[in-house]
Amino acid sequence: MKHFTTVHDVANVQALVSDALQLKANPYDYSTLGKNKTLGLFFLDPSLRTRLSTQKAAQLLGMHVLAMNMDRDGWALELEDGAVMNGDKAEHVREAAAVLGQYCDIIGIRCFPKLADKREDYSERTLVKFLHHCKTPVISLESATLHPLQSLADLVTIAENRPQNRKPKIVLSWAPHVKALPQAVSNSFAEWMLASGNELTITHPEGMELCEDYTRGATIEYDQQKALHDADFVYVKNWSSYHDYGKPFTKGENWMLSPESMKVTNNAKIMHCLPVRRDVELSAALLDGKNTLVAAQAANRVYAAMAVLKNMLESGTPAVSGTKQKEFQAG
Repeated sequence: MKHFTTVHDVANVQALVSDALQLKANPYDYSTLGKNKTLGLFFLDPSLRTRLSTQKAAQLLGMHVLAMNMDRDGWALELEDGAVMNGDKAEHVREAAAVLGQYCDIIGIRCFPKLADKREDYSERTLVKFLHHCKTPVISLESATLHPLQSLADLVTIAENRPQNRKPKIVLSWAPHVKALPQAVSNSFAEWMLASGNELTITHPEGMELCEDYTRGATIEYDQQKALHDADFVYVKNWSSYHDYGKPFTKGENWMLSPESMKVTNNAKIMHCLPVRRDVELSAALLDGKNTLVAAQAANRVYAAMAVLKNMLESGTPAVSGTKQKEFQAG
């Protein structure tokens, strides 16, 4: 594995999930694999679970870790090639990424979308610039469009809790929120569930469809109760509009899941990536109930990151990558 930015960078998804589960059972078996190697974690946007879980994963593999909040501790970055830097940007990404690549054997970068310009966000401009200029393996710690480390942890969590001898029914349900949120977690969850051979139903208000690049093959259902019928797992997540880009849906209060709305499920497990706004996105009764998996998902973030880092450290030569290194034609 050369880079880890999308499920298409992974040669065998099930093998990576198995790796994570084995590492969870025996977290110290590879404690010297990363000896004398350095992981750099660079954040242009806030992080709690991603930062700490990836840092712990690297330390369990024996790596040194450098972590930096570049949005607060570094120079403002210029991304435009050919820019005359006579404004408020003090450093070009060409130099910054190149330097980070020299300091680190693997780097992780987190860069959220601005939710103003769909074409710019879906071109993954910031991530692609780092991929191009740092000359070292890159892990996405969440980008403008995807959050692969979260989705791998979600898949590990489902593997641990799935029913025996049948495919589970997995539902991704839109949830209300007080502000517009990116589509990254939802895009990524759909991409990973479908790539791993699972059947996925996505339910949301009309007009809140995700980009079809990530949902092709899923069942789209606008009736939430119909979608929830016989579900084994319900992943709850807000996202802003893709087609009316970045706009929130302001009339979705009745989409918040409650114990009553879950009665049609197959005693479904509740999932959420966190952070979650209680009694806005998801009822506190469900978050605190016996079927919640949110803490398990967060715990599995460590072993998902370990599996990715182990794969990278063991890779002798760069693999053919599915990483998005060109601009998407946003619709």
